[in-house]
Amino acid sequence: MSEPWHELSIDDVLKRLNTSKDGLSEEEAKKRLKTYGLNVLEKEREISRIKIFLNQFKSILVIVLIIATIFSMIIGEIIDAVVIITIVILNAVLGFFQEYKAEKTIQALEKLTTPEAIVIRSGKRIKVNSASVVPGDIVLLEQGSRVPADLRLIDCVELAIDESMITGESTPVYKNTKPTRSPILAERKNIAWMGTVVTSGRGVGVVIETGMRTEMGRIAKTIQKTTEEETPLQKKLDVFGKNLGMIIVVICIVVAVLGIIRGGPLSGKMITQDLLVNMTITGIALAVAAIPEGLPAVVTITLALGLQRLARHNALIRRLPVVETLGSTTVICADKTGTLTKNEMTVVKVWCWNVCYDVTGKGYDPKGNILLKGKPVKPKSLEDIVKVCVLCNNTSIERTKEGYEIVGDPTEAALLVFAEKYGVNTKSITKAYPRIKEIPFTSERKMMTTIHTHGSEYLVCTKGALERVLPLCTHIYVDGKIKTLTKSIRNRINEENKKLTENALRVLAIACKKTTSLKNKAEKGLVFLGLVGMLDPPREGVKESIELCKKAGIKVVMITGDHKNTAMAIAKKLGILSNGDHVVTGKELDEMSDNELKENIENISVYARVNPEHKVRIVDAFKSKNHIIAMTGDGVNDATALKKADIGIAMGIKGTDVAKEAADMILRDDNFRSIVMAVREGRGIYDNIKKFIQYLLSSNMGEVLIVFMAMLIGFTDPYTGSLIIPLTAIQLLWINLLTDGLPAVALGLDPPSSDIMERKPRDPKEKILSRDMLTDILIVGIIMCIGTLFLFAYNLPSGSVKATTIAFTTVVIFEMVRIQSIRMKFKTSIWSNKKLILAVALSIFLQLLVLYTPLRFMFKTTPIDFMDWLEIILVSLSVLIIMYIKQKVFSSR
Repeated sequence: MSEPWHELSIDDVLKRLNTSKDGLSEEEAKKRLKTYGLNVLEKEREISRIKIFLNQFKSILVIVLIIATIFSMIIGEIIDAVVIITIVILNAVLGFFQEYKAEKTIQALEKLTTPEAIVIRSGKRIKVNSASVVPGDIVLLEQGSRVPADLRLIDCVELAIDESMITGESTPVYKNTKPTRSPILAERKNIAWMGTVVTSGRGVGVVIETGMRTEMGRIAKTIQKTTEEETPLQKKLDVFGKNLGMIIVVICIVVAVLGIIRGGPLSGKMITQDLLVNMTITGIALAVAAIPEGLPAVVTITLALGLQRLARHNALIRRLPVVETLGSTTVICADKTGTLTKNEMTVVKVWCWNVCYDVTGKGYDPKGNILLKGKPVKPKSLEDIVKVCVLCNNTSIERTKEGYEIVGDPTEAALLVFAEKYGVNTKSITKAYPRIKEIPFTSERKMMTTIHTHGSEYLVCTKGALERVLPLCTHIYVDGKIKTLTKSIRNRINEENKKLTENALRVLAIACKKTTSLKNKAEKGLVFLGLVGMLDPPREGVKESIELCKKAGIKVVMITGDHKNTAMAIAKKLGILSNGDHVVTGKELDEMSDNELKENIENISVYARVNPEHKVRIVDAFKSKNHIIAMTGDGVNDATALKKADIGIAMGIKGTDVAKEAADMILRDDNFRSIVMAVREGRGIYDNIKKFIQYLLSSNMGEVLIVFMAMLIGFTDPYTGSLIIPLTAIQLLWINLLTDGLPAVALGLDPPSSDIMERKPRDPKEKILSRDMLTDILIVGIIMCIGTLFLFAYNLPSGSVKATTIAFTTVVIFEMVRIQSIRMKFKTSIWSNKKLILAVALSIFLQLLVLYTPLRFMFKTTPIDFMDWLEIILVSLSVLIIMYIKQKVFSSR
């Protein structure tokens, strides 16, 4: 810390930082950003291009192949050696670009999850990226927010901060603004440290240090370490690839030994150095081409491309394994406000004793009227209600070019708009009644109280849920007079509340009291003023998304803090509540034992008036029934439930930093439709991984069987009598480059199939390599082997070069046709992936280059005619026909 900020008074701190309580100007903030740099911690993990490129050569087999190729160059096989090394390098370059793009994609998505901070600049509250906060900025802190930089606090309202990550203090520390000379960090109560979390209350602080100059920055220098998380699928495929690799290595050794024996003693010839080197290189090349070492890496690439697509649908994934889990989701528990509804509150009804007023207007536009029997009015009886709506409020509304932007809570914004429609100047009221204390709203209290001074009196303002506010009231305001609140009046108020909630309105009770002393409890002896009913319309497309979930075998559960009647009305409107479904309140949930909840959990579709703690019980109950549950949340107290759920989903707009950090996925638009789209995309991504694995393994199986069976059969050149292999080392590596390259990765861009949301959720215990998939891989490998060897043998009398050319081209076309046979199984349209079409076309074009240009001398091929192509295409189409028949007769995907 460059200055003893904790020892200075607030005025001295502001003076030294050349700022004020109105904050910096935008121009000054930009200047300071250039001077001090971004407010970020330096990361150890940076993308190294060289490291990614060198990783392409880390396979022992590739290294052995290069060594063997260099040896063949020494003994005179220069052209073959140069071609093999060139193909190996091309493969490495392709792998480099794929992995580098995947890394950049993931890094770009990480930046989208950067938290925001609320700052005051030029007297206005605005949201900015935390990275752009500078010394001298005035920052507002509220429950659930993470402190964006080191702050000297200048205002506190019951502010408590969890700073265990800095000081080791296990319990939240209540803060104040008093100067202190303590040298101990934990005792500097007037400082809020970067990275710590506001657990309750709110506060204002001036930024004193940013980035690596903060206390967190100093700690980060000594503990920086980054670990990359592998998905369960990547781990399984890594093990599978290694096991399969060992089997293929054994087969390749057998191929090399058989080749040496057949080319030597069995042919009545000596084993020459040339034969040894050629067969060794062929064996290694086959191993390099056939061993699926890149499976986990390609899964990462496919996942990265999938993450990009999910981000376009406003779903940011924070942990890769979640992409796999999305396809298994069986239950989505969604918060009503802002997720199922727009979270654009509008006051439409105001009730005070015996009179219910209508309020017109839309959204946050202050244009509108208060009506009684259809006529505009400005009743004096609403004056105190309006006053409380303005004073018991921490939100501000700013007019922008696009419309109105709120900084704070949409419910409070609706109350401010209502006050403006009544015709009052909200700033004048705030100025006339300075706030001296606040008892904040919490999900447990479900109410908020502020205390203000006015002359020699204090004004206590309270708003909240009726069942919390009404018991604190002893009187009611009726026709300008304060009367005792009798039982019959309480019953009448409850009846009016019921009417409003049954119309799907969120209802707030408004109360206040005037007092000359604060010795007694502030929230006692209140005067009841009335009820304010707000409409929060359902989001467009949510009803259709819920219907889609039902088709996909996913149960949608609505969770809300609203009244039971409000919750039921909206749930019925959205199609969440069906016949036989139950609605449970938080109170009823408390009365249930864990076993009772487990027994009934699958029949409950709506939870009303619940606390965040109830969400944890709901998650546990669903998990006990082996459900895969996605849970939404936005508050600091939702973090536990988000962590416990299989997929924790935080809100990107209204979510707290704590909720976002606990979540696996962040919705950038807070929209339920985005969750459903994410599930759809998650299923599609998993399908694409399965397609890729099927394609790669069946192609590799075909190549291994072709060379292995050719060695067992022992094909010989009709003219020289020498041993002939259908595929040379160069050709094997070329096939590997064409098939493992662009077409395989392009499969990862396939859109979800048309019926993907008509399937049941995937069993998380399901093996990626199911019996059906393994059968397909084996059948395709055998078809490729028989078809290729048939054409090879059929054309061998025309010469070994033509026969190997036919076999070489047949394998390439087989693999191109195989792509569509896999996509056909997943009901994916042939024209739905333009990049795949281009990749296949490019692969065929590259194959034509090695047949009809001087490159053919390097690849030892010869041009083939129309009839040859007809043979190749007809034989290659056999895989499409046979797999189609299998799918129709035996398919059990």
